[in-house]
Amino acid sequence: MDRKVRPIASKYENRVPFVVDSAGRPPAPYDLVVPQGIISTAGTFMPLPTDLQRLRRRSRPNPRPIQRLLDEYQTHRKLPPLGRPRLGPCSGQYFRKRIEREKHHLTLSYTNIMKFSLFFAAALAIGACQPSGETADGESGATWESKIHYDQEVHLDNVRQLTNGGDNAEAYFSFDGTMLTFQSNAEKWGNECDQIYAFNWDSDTILENEPQLISNDLGRTTCAYFMPGDTTILYASTFAGDAACPAVPERGESGAYVWPIYADFDIYVSDLSGSIVDTLISGPGYDAEATVSPDRTKIVFTSDRSGDLELYVCDIDGSNITQVTNGLGYDGGAFFSPDSKKLVFRSSRPQTKEEITKYKDLLANGMVEPTHMEIYICNIDGSELTQVTSLGNANWAPFYHPSGEKIIFSTNHHSEKGYPFNLFMINTDGTGLQQITYDGVFDAFPMFSPDGSKLVFASNRNNGGTRATNLFIVDWKE
Repeated sequence: MDRKVRPIASKYENRVPFVVDSAGRPPAPYDLVVPQGIISTAGTFMPLPTDLQRLRRRSRPNPRPIQRLLDEYQTHRKLPPLGRPRLGPCSGQYFRKRIEREKHHLTLSYTNIMKFSLFFAAALAIGACQPSGETADGESGATWESKIHYDQEVHLDNVRQLTNGGDNAEAYFSFDGTMLTFQSNAEKWGNECDQIYAFNWDSDTILENEPQLISNDLGRTTCAYFMPGDTTILYASTFAGDAACPAVPERGESGAYVWPIYADFDIYVSDLSGSIVDTLISGPGYDAEATVSPDRTKIVFTSDRSGDLELYVCDIDGSNITQVTNGLGYDGGAFFSPDSKKLVFRSSRPQTKEEITKYKDLLANGMVEPTHMEIYICNIDGSELTQVTSLGNANWAPFYHPSGEKIIFSTNHHSEKGYPFNLFMINTDGTGLQQITYDGVFDAFPMFSPDGSKLVFASNRNNGGTRATNLFIVDWKE
């Protein structure tokens, strides 16, 4: 299935989307991280009018050496993505300005003063854990506004939050619609990296209580889906290669986040008590992102067994594997149409010579850098391949509407800063684009229940100013 996409926004960098991995784990919130010591002083600044008066004068050199600031920057850049501090939206700008003020005596104009006043208000808000003028921080993943339903979300009714804390993603219904399986790296459940869970969404309370663990608590897992009969669940795991959580790769030379393509990922089947009963799809290389057709006869998954990341279809027992796509680029996150005759998926397909070279070089090192993705559909044999979206930026996590005539997906095409990511609906012919959700940071991983009455998705809404991504279920209104 898919990997979560989150934004990176900086006026000093190209505005590109950045992506968290298949487990729903976000990387560092932005590519310049400010040491905690700097932001902790933000709340101790003098009152705003006094500071603005001081800023009218020529700024003085900061006694703190430039080299020390640069050393701190490099130290934090080397930290693993999840180990870096997570601060507010103005902190990267502030850190850069500190270095600039060491190098130059800046005469601050009226525009500079207004910019500083905005930073000052945001810094105080961070220090006090209270919202400033904005309701969300797309860089850190925090949503300060305590809402689980926005007024514009006319298709959503009776919104219910299912999880609380950690990164919870890729929740998918059982065939009878009573259960959900999902992945989580919640530390409160003892996870060092993503594991697979299942629960009855209508009766089980997992806001505080740990649900049933489906994976074997070894390696890293992703992309779970119920098998026919709802007594077993398939998922991908790296445990056969190494029982420990695999390392998360550093960003590429451009600073964009990369997705790891772990060669140890194979697809297993577990019963509802967490015991593996079958190795469904295995072999050298990456095998993951599997989903099951509504008619319960086929499985689609992504593999690099051809040398590129393509879609494959097989029988429900893992036999008769057939390649579906063959265009250069990362094809993945596929789901079947309601009639099981078509596939919808997202694809990041390089076009220019430079893009192609970069893609191949990264893939040779077990990585991809999917900064541009569009939605495609095709028949399950690969014929009638059609590009549905041409929106730019990152369009991903697609799922068919129950009618089979529309597709719901996550996108940041409408975002100037790379965020928010929201759910949109579009006709399969590329017309009728309509916004569905309106969180200020992140909405993704939508799935309709088998009867079409419910929608489950992941969102950063109502996360109390943390960077948690939680699961929500709603009644769908046409």
